[in-house]
Amino acid sequence: MDILKKIAAEFNLKTAQVENTVNLIDEGNTIPFIARYRKEVTGGLSDTVLRDMDERLRYLRNLEERKEEVIRLIEEQGKLTDELKEEIEKAEVLQRVEDLYKPFKQKKATRASKAKEKGLEPLAMIVWAQLKTQGDPLDDAAGFVNPEKEVASPEEAMAGALDIIAETIADDPDITKAVREKTFETGLIATEAQDPEEKTVYDMYYDKTEALCKIPNHRVLAVNRGEKEKKLKVKVNVDTEKIHQLIADTVITNEKSIFRQLLEDTIDDAYKRLMAPSIEREMRNLLTERAETEAIKIFGKNTENLLMVPPVRDKNVLSIDPGYRTGCKVAVLDGTGKLRAYTTVYPTQPKNDIQGTEAVLKKLVDKYNIDIIVIGNGTASRETEEVVAGFIKKNNLPVQYTIVNEAGASVYSASKLAAEEYPDLDVTTRGAMSLGRRLQDPLAELVKIDPRSIGVGQYQHDMNQKQLTEALTNVVEDCVNRVGVDLNTASPSLLSYIAGINTAIAKNIVAYREENGRFTDRSQLMKVPKLGEKAFKQCAGFLRISEGKEPLDATSVHPESYNAARAMMEKLDIDPAAISEGGDRQIEEKIKKAYPGKSLGKSIAMMAEELSVGEMTLADIIEELKKPARDPREDAPPVVFRNDVKSFEDLKIDMELTGTVRNVVDFGAFVDIGVKNDGLVHISQMSDKYVKHPMDVVSVGDTVKVKIISIDPEKQKIGLSMKL
Repeated sequence: MDILKKIAAEFNLKTAQVENTVNLIDEGNTIPFIARYRKEVTGGLSDTVLRDMDERLRYLRNLEERKEEVIRLIEEQGKLTDELKEEIEKAEVLQRVEDLYKPFKQKKATRASKAKEKGLEPLAMIVWAQLKTQGDPLDDAAGFVNPEKEVASPEEAMAGALDIIAETIADDPDITKAVREKTFETGLIATEAQDPEEKTVYDMYYDKTEALCKIPNHRVLAVNRGEKEKKLKVKVNVDTEKIHQLIADTVITNEKSIFRQLLEDTIDDAYKRLMAPSIEREMRNLLTERAETEAIKIFGKNTENLLMVPPVRDKNVLSIDPGYRTGCKVAVLDGTGKLRAYTTVYPTQPKNDIQGTEAVLKKLVDKYNIDIIVIGNGTASRETEEVVAGFIKKNNLPVQYTIVNEAGASVYSASKLAAEEYPDLDVTTRGAMSLGRRLQDPLAELVKIDPRSIGVGQYQHDMNQKQLTEALTNVVEDCVNRVGVDLNTASPSLLSYIAGINTAIAKNIVAYREENGRFTDRSQLMKVPKLGEKAFKQCAGFLRISEGKEPLDATSVHPESYNAARAMMEKLDIDPAAISEGGDRQIEEKIKKAYPGKSLGKSIAMMAEELSVGEMTLADIIEELKKPARDPREDAPPVVFRNDVKSFEDLKIDMELTGTVRNVVDFGAFVDIGVKNDGLVHISQMSDKYVKHPMDVVSVGDTVKVKIISIDPEKQKIGLSMKL
């Protein structure tokens, strides 16, 4: 198999484009670096496409390695034929390779292997040939009676021969493939309750069947969890008569053979005893893998949208981590995220000290000139929000408030990292600080938390943790590198996601900064222990230095392109000082003036040739000089602030509200409308048009208008519609 040609066909790319990209990957370049600084080589492929291609490349290489190994193993047994070798070599999936290898795999003792030891294989071949049309089937078996080998009768001889045939049928790769496909096309997944009297969240699955090929991914994961928790019994049902006929069409070659009925019975034995259990496992695994793959993609996309929420800069924040018995922890942060004050208030049960809480809040708001109050959405959030809204209204303050998802905050506040960052603060104060900083810079704060704990997916604890961790790490890495970081303020957590920088190097950067003062030049990175030329090439463009010796260090222009950037600025008479002053918005007009009568595209192409730099690279440099270190998060919807609050009891059917999308799953989206529990917009309520997946319509962080269509006070569930 030509892997490069196959990938090119699958991704609709040129083979040379794929070859160049694969070479970059094989040389050890990171995906963010390739996506941003090797556009000419890849043809401008995005980080998403590059990661998909990298994953496919690894699969196909693994497939080729397995093919070579299987061919070697069969050859060592002296059983490799040209036909079999060709079949293995043209296999396009690992499953097919394993099916072809199955008959040659060393097995534990089986009924068939024991029958072969008794010398019954020739009898099996006679039956399999189906040449005889007259006589008694046992006549042939009589010649294989051998008490010394524990074959006491013709019946025992025939039973052993049929065991060999049953295993031959079960091991046949083409029969296995056909049965697998038929099972998937026509099979049903059936669920029932372990205890029909017990009330559980799996009620809808207590007596349910659904086509294997149509069951939605989120229901697969729900069924798996119900089975794991011993609330559900799950099995795969198939039409065994159809499966029998499918196998018989291959196995029965002579309808008049005296062995026909024996073979019919053996087909049933081969399927029920040897094939059905493994194929049922395969079907369940197939559904689970498909569901997990999709869930991980959704989780990744939700995480990306959450990380790319715009920062709320230069605002003084009062952050509240709500609670009952131990009170609500309060942290005051200035516009840079620095902790200015912290305390505890008790507005909720059992103390209900609303008056005391309002007095403390008023003092802090006045003293620190608070702009925004942040409230965590966990325990006691609803009650705390009521107090805050009442406080703002009563005092007629120009203060807004917002709810922040606190998923993972407790994980961070109790972590070794938090203890290292703030050794003098207790766990709860760290948690309140983290919530405030999530508003001020979501990306910088959320990178400190295991992505699995951010809480924007479904069934994350049930899936393949290695794959989930890898996928989410990639998402965080892409987001961090897309935005870039300030080399002089970034935490080790943030730095560790920069291309080419691992945890050890990130800590070394911070240690160097603390010992030698702020970085004034990107080239100083080369003095950081363990950060060599290779790492420098990968990371330099993503690390920004404001007010340094080199103006271009404040941009995403890579040091390798500085000469081209300087030459362009000189040609266009652009003062380097313009970079620190917000860029040159007239740069494109200057380029067109430099090449009279030419379009902007043609002008850039001509200039790129003059400067010996790629067109895409030059276009990126131009964009960067036009608006240096532009933050891509500016394009995302802004944070929704409130100054009022609604209770669950205030909600009415047909009420129209504005909310924020907090999570997107296979079956819909959860929207924060200002009450304790998020409402659900089911996929069927997202549009009047057909919606294939909720992500085609909404993303985490979107502001949406919704209408209430159902209210369940007992379960505190709210049904919403976007069909206004």
